[in-house]
Amino acid sequence: MTDVDTALWRSDLGLIADAARQAGDVALGYFNQSPEVWWKNEGRSPVSAADFAANQKLESILRTARPDYGWLSEETDDDGDRLSRETLFIIDPIDGTRAFLAGQDLWCVSVAVVRHGRPVAGVLYAPALEELYEAVEGGVALKNGRPITVSTTPLDAPGRFAIAEDVLKAFPEALKHRIERVRHVPSLAYRIAMVADGQIDGTFVKHNSHDWDLAAADLILERAGGRLVDLQGEVPLYNRIQVSHGELCAAAAPRLADLLTGIGERRGS
Repeated sequence: MTDVDTALWRSDLGLIADAARQAGDVALGYFNQSPEVWWKNEGRSPVSAADFAANQKLESILRTARPDYGWLSEETDDDGDRLSRETLFIIDPIDGTRAFLAGQDLWCVSVAVVRHGRPVAGVLYAPALEELYEAVEGGVALKNGRPITVSTTPLDAPGRFAIAEDVLKAFPEALKHRIERVRHVPSLAYRIAMVADGQIDGTFVKHNSHDWDLAAADLILERAGGRLVDLQGEVPLYNRIQVSHGELCAAAAPRLADLLTGIGERRGS
């Protein structure tokens, strides 16, 4: 990474942080106001007027500022043009739409800049909580301007994990006592950010998450000293033809080993 790259990514970070704040303010105007709702993915996933309005705000700011960047958003039809771009924005205008519609605070705007398949700048803005997570390649992860790091809970003490009960039940007994389940967090991006700032020790991500759920949070976690990996220990790549992912784990390195071992045992590997 050159000094020119560093300067560009830092400039991009400022751009996406400002855009995320503006989009979050737009979404906040719909919060607890019963916005119109539609259903997608064969009726399995809600999308609201707030999602579309926040997406429009992000698109108007970011695509104007960086017309040469590609674009991938949960709420924009994917025309495939992004595949020809070395750099692109990956967007989720509201990660945690169900929580948003239920009047819960745990939702956020997720914006990442991805180059050659990996994030180089990322922002999560949770307007209802007044929290801004941000990170840039080569820098430290920040929450509201202050550095954050993953948990340093000793391995001989139980770690706090966001993990489904059915997944944990299949773990070997030797690992179960080292894991304390926490309540479900509806926003996947925010859940990974919770790992990054040490609120929880790790999380398991079921299959079929998407680039827009992960890219910004992935970088924030990495710069906070953790990792998001697949079950082979490899980091996810973004801006592929297929934008969904298999099972993933997020944690600091020692806890990550526990999760991968447990999942491996569950799968009979």
